[in-house]
Amino acid sequence: MSIRENIHQVIDLIKPEHILVSVFDKNGLEELVKGILRVNPAARFYSTGGTGKKISEILGAQSGRNYVSVEDFTGAPEMEGGLVKTLHPKIHAGLLAERGNLAHEEYLYKILPQNNGRPGVYFDIFVGNLYPFTTVIEKEGTTSETARVNIDIGGPAMTMASAKNWHSIAVLTSTSQYAEFMLSLKNQNGKTSLKQRFKLAAQAMKSIGEYRTAIGDYFSALDFEKDVRPFLNIK
Repeated sequence: MSIRENIHQVIDLIKPEHILVSVFDKNGLEELVKGILRVNPAARFYSTGGTGKKISEILGAQSGRNYVSVEDFTGAPEMEGGLVKTLHPKIHAGLLAERGNLAHEEYLYKILPQNNGRPGVYFDIFVGNLYPFTTVIEKEGTTSETARVNIDIGGPAMTMASAKNWHSIAVLTSTSQYAEFMLSLKNQNGKTSLKQRFKLAAQAMKSIGEYRTAIGDYFSALDFEKDVRPFLNIK
């Protein structure tokens, strides 16, 4: 395992061309999608499941040009129950790749296409919010099993990958960020800035920390015999 700092030149202003979207809360999504298209009519949105359906509805006749399903992009079908959709090298390479790194460009554009012929991309924006774990566990009658299946795996992984690579990608984790983000895009000639991406990354890291802490606190407080075993079909 080799860990090193980014030795490549960091770009300040980045035009949003490839936008990955995975949201539970779809409020404000239409305004965000249309706002991004106003600054770049050629922008492409990548998503899956209910989010993908919503984006296709927003785009209407433009869907064929501006929308790509994650399944078509990766060449990997969704696992039953939606358990595996975005946990794929083509997704995470696009979130983590360093711009200007020739080895990463070769991985995106030459190695990854060997799977389904479609090259990878540098994602410029990730929009994501998570399954509402804390809301679920606050409901009366919620069992440990209901809580377990409402743990989001892909969302936190994509969020942290994007936040880690704030040199390259803007990460939005709350619908409350959309209006300010769109205003900044407008004021920056349709581009995200390095300072803006850093601020959003810090907020994303904090939100993921709180999310994972809530999960750990909940399950740590359970009694296996009383709170877990009764809700399982044990062989």
